[in-house]
Amino acid sequence: MAVAQANLEKETEDCSLLPLVHDIIKCMDKDSPDVNQELTKLKTKIQEAREQISNMSGIDCSPVEQQQQLATLREQVRTKNQLLQKYKGLCMFDVPKAS
Repeated sequence: MAVAQANLEKETEDCSLLPLVHDIIKCMDKDSPDVNQELTKLKTKIQEAREQISNMSGIDCSPVEQQQQLATLREQVRTKNQLLQKYKGLCMFDVPKAS
C-alpha cells in the first residue's frame, strides 16, 4: 500500500519546467554564479521526466496495439455490464427488510 501511495505522489508531482527556466533567466540577468546550479536542477528535472515516461505502461506498444487493447477492454466492459444487468434482473440479491 505504501508503494502505491509513493507512486501516486510521484505521479501528481508538478512536472513544470517553467519555474526552473524562469530562475535560470533571473540568474543570468543578475550575472549570478548560481546559473550552473539552476541548470543542474533543470537537467535533473528533465532526466526525471524521461524516466517517468520510459516507465509508463504501454509506452512500448505501437498506437495500433494500444487501439487493439482499448477495443478489447471496451468489449470486456460491455460484456460485464450486460451480465450485471442480467443478474440485477434476476432479483436474487433482494435483502429482506428488518421488521
